[in-house]
Formats: sequence, C-alpha cells, structure tokens
Amino acid sequence: MVLLDNIKTEILTYEAPLQEVGESLHLEQNEKRIEELHMEMESPNFWDNPDKANAHMKELKDLEGVRDSFNALKTQFDDILTLIEMGEEETDDSFAEEVEAELNDFKNKFEEIRIANLLSEEYDNCNAILRLNAGAGGTESCDWAGMLYRMYTRWAERKGFSIEVLDYLEGDEAGIKNVTFQINGLNAYGYMQSEKGVHRLVRISPFNAQGKRQTSFVSMDVMPDIEEDLDIDIPEEDMRIDVFRSSGAGGQKVNKTSSAIRITHLPTGIVVQCQNERSQYQNKDKAMQMLKAKLYLLKKEANAEKLSDIRGEIKEIGWGSQIRSYVLQPYTMVKDHRTNIENANASAVLDGDIDMFINGYLKWRNHQE
Repeated sequence: MVLLDNIKTEILTYEAPLQEVGESLHLEQNEKRIEELHMEMESPNFWDNPDKANAHMKELKDLEGVRDSFNALKTQFDDILTLIEMGEEETDDSFAEEVEAELNDFKNKFEEIRIANLLSEEYDNCNAILRLNAGAGGTESCDWAGMLYRMYTRWAERKGFSIEVLDYLEGDEAGIKNVTFQINGLNAYGYMQSEKGVHRLVRISPFNAQGKRQTSFVSMDVMPDIEEDLDIDIPEEDMRIDVFRSSGAGGQKVNKTSSAIRITHLPTGIVVQCQNERSQYQNKDKAMQMLKAKLYLLKKEANAEKLSDIRGEIKEIGWGSQIRSYVLQPYTMVKDHRTNIENANASAVLDGDIDMFINGYLKWRNHQE
C-alpha cells in the first residue's frame, strides 16, 4: 500500500504546524473570553444597550467560529490517522483513494486557517467598504465594473458574508459607473485589502461593432468599516456636503428620495457618498463614518507611497497602474502583477474564485514585512 504510506508521511508533516497554528490562535485565552461573554449575556440588562449587545454577540460569534474551525481541523487530522491505521489492513486501493481525498480536504482547510492567522493588523477583522469606479474605456469600462461587482458578491456569498449597497450609479448604456458596497464578515477587510488598485480587462468588446479587442480599467478602493467613534475633528469649512436624489439599478437596491449624501473633504479631495439608508441623517452619519475612517488611515501612514496604497483612487485609472490583468482574448489568463500568480480559468475567477490571489497577496505582504 504505497499510496497509504505516502499519505501517512504527508499528514504527519502537518503535526507540528497544526500545533503552532493552535498556539498562535490563543485558544485558551479566547475560551476564557467566550465564558465571560456568555456570563454577560445572562444579565437581565444585557439588551438595554442594543449597540453594545450586538457588539458582544459579534465578538462571541467570531471567537466561537475560530475555536470551532480549529477543533474541527484537529479532529479531521486525528480521523485521517485512524483511517490510515484501518487502511493498513485493507488490500483495496479505493480505500486509500478515499483517505487521500480526506487529506486534500484537510490541507485546504488548514491553509484557510493559516491564511486567516496572517490577518493580525489593527482593522483586519473589520467589515470592508469597497468602491468600484469605471475608468478609461467608456461603456466597456462600466460593463467591466459590473462584472467585478458580480465577482466580489459571488466571492462574499461563498464565504457566507453579506453584502450591503451604500451607493450605486448605473452606466449610461450598460454596467456601473461606480458603486460603493459593504461586505460584512469576519476579516472581510483583511482579505479585501488585496483587491485595492486598478483592474485591467482585455477582451473582444460586445459594444464594438468591428469586433476589435479592447482594454478597460476599473479602480477598487477598500477601507475598513471602523465602528467605534474615531476621535477626528473635521472643521465644517473643510467639507462640502451635497444632498441629492438617490439613483440605482432598482427599488430594492436603494431608495429614491432626496436623501443621498455626498461629502467632499476639500483639503484631501476625498469624496464619500451614501444613499442606502432611509433618512438623510442616517446617510450623513454613514458618510461621516467613512470619511473619518479614510482620514484616520491617511493620518497613520507616514509616507506618500503608503498613502497611495490606501487611497486607490489617487492612481490614474489606466495603463501602467494595474494590480491585476484579466485577459479573455485571444487566450484566457488572470495574472496578479504583484505576486505573479496566474490562473488560466478566467471564467471561474470572474465567478468569485479569487482566493488564490487573496491568499497569495497575504503571503507576499507577510514576506515583505
């Protein structure tokens, strides 16, 4: 049973790394915090402050999720070793093939937990606010923005994350001119940092009657949804606040009243918009939260290079500034220009299969640091 011997050798190479990951997750410390949260939830006054209660619930869910995922992985490791012992008495190769499939599943889950463990920066665990802006290419770029929006929503669905549209402007003929949306889930911002920058598409344009290849660009800006009230004072004279009527792709996406808010921060040129909430005041509060988060991140960065990484929109949305290229004709290939990771299955990538690029970026960033 050569195959089974090889499986045993490979699974045992994960014994020490599995223990290291468990230690880095601070499971004992987290278990104490879980017990504290459960005790606080039993208080009769727990729901007197809904915001605080919801924050407790989120923290509890996140901690239990990390614990349960690791415990399940540890159990799977032990089960594979048990299966190998059972298989040593078998003569049927199909049993070894089943164990190999279990090993591959274990390896994928181990990689997911190991990658998530790299997300240790201050706001990595936050929800993510993303903004797509169509650039050079006219209608073609608007269509490309719509394709990217679908790609990220599909990725979020696979992760079990939720999507909330904050601002939406349709293209004149097709697609999206710009859209701001929030992905809610543990480490959403940590994962989505990899997507900040300019995305380039090469294809035969359906909007070109001559059937020529066309290149289009869309920029992605990413910021954390920082829920706490940031201590940032923004003088009123530094802001221009515009109220306008909401627009969007349908009544279920955004409301249609004159309650949408656009805030322009004059010293930096930062513009934030929100039209998803039902009242002008709610939209203004959300927009101010977004502006403060942007300014906080800018303040943290000490040099212009890092500042340009945070504010993806200050890069020109065109040639020479892309982080990733998506080629659909004459061949299919998606390539990340920072990590050099490639995937020839472009249709799968555009359907949300982008984990290889996200994980590759996180490893690359960790190595750079």
